[in-house]
Amino acid sequence: MAAATGLRRPRELVHSLALLGALSALWALPLATLAAAPVATAPKPAVCLIEPDSVAEVGSQVVGLVERLHVERGESVRAGQALVSLRADVERANAHVADTRAGIDADVRAAAASLDLAQQKFKRAQALVKESFVSDQALEQARSERELAAQRLAQARGQQQIYQQERRVADAQLGLRSVKSPLSGVVVERYVNVGERVEERPLLRVAVIDPLRVELMVPTALYGSIQRGGQLTIRPELPGQAPVTATVRQVDKVMDAASNTFRVRLSLPNPNNRMPAGLRCKVDLPGMTQASAAELRPTPKAVPGTAQDAAAPRTGTSSTSGARSGFSLFNRASAQSNTPAPRASLRMALALD
Repeated sequence: MAAATGLRRPRELVHSLALLGALSALWALPLATLAAAPVATAPKPAVCLIEPDSVAEVGSQVVGLVERLHVERGESVRAGQALVSLRADVERANAHVADTRAGIDADVRAAAASLDLAQQKFKRAQALVKESFVSDQALEQARSERELAAQRLAQARGQQQIYQQERRVADAQLGLRSVKSPLSGVVVERYVNVGERVEERPLLRVAVIDPLRVELMVPTALYGSIQRGGQLTIRPELPGQAPVTATVRQVDKVMDAASNTFRVRLSLPNPNNRMPAGLRCKVDLPGMTQASAAELRPTPKAVPGTAQDAAAPRTGTSSTSGARSGFSLFNRASAQSNTPAPRASLRMALALD
């Protein structure tokens, strides 16, 4: 019984040593053989961003106090629509005075009547001179009065035009107290409240979202495949939103050396503002799969004398020496125990060697 137990222990020791040698040889395999296996990459669409076509920070040309807010955040506005009204008591009074003054034309009518009377006097003087009832001096005086009346009428009409211009100036000053939208779009942000004093800071932010602008960064490998006027399919990252078609509006002629890309701008129609701005999106570009694969899976070449070239033989030598050391350890254990080696462990050691 003791003899049988003594025989099993060397046999178990042999099996353990053989397995240890095989594992050490497997551990010494170069990792480069695993990294050399090709990695399949799924086609990845390019990432884009949907932005407003234009954004305006609307401010006031004059200093004043906010009297009334006509819109709130999120409301749609038209170009020329009043957004904010400032206090305009003085400007409103000046406009009323200028309007009243411009409407008074009594001076013009009086000057016209004087000119008509002077014209009649001159005609009678001409007739009387022919009949020798008056002297030539009376005729010259009538002519002078006629010319003077004509100049007074011209002066009255000129003054009336000045009053009209003053009314326009007063109306313009009054109009400055009303801040209007320069664009047709949506109010994105409101910065002021009623009663606040405004100077140089903006009051509102208005964004145009019809059409929308799509910004896209494209690898330089695809330069030339996208032309101005072409159409691309955009897939917005919005639940329930179907893919839409956008038109290429601009392709940059200058590359970004840091990212090795260039910018493409697209125009996306958005009737009735049905799609919000600020969304991320994806777009499939022609040749994007091949270009992405070339960039994601580079194949460096080993150059003689470099670190990669020097590391390869050392890795292979380590693998072979590990396998041989494991196999030698296995042979020594088998010789000491005088037992045959297991076939599975032997095949593994030979294969690794």
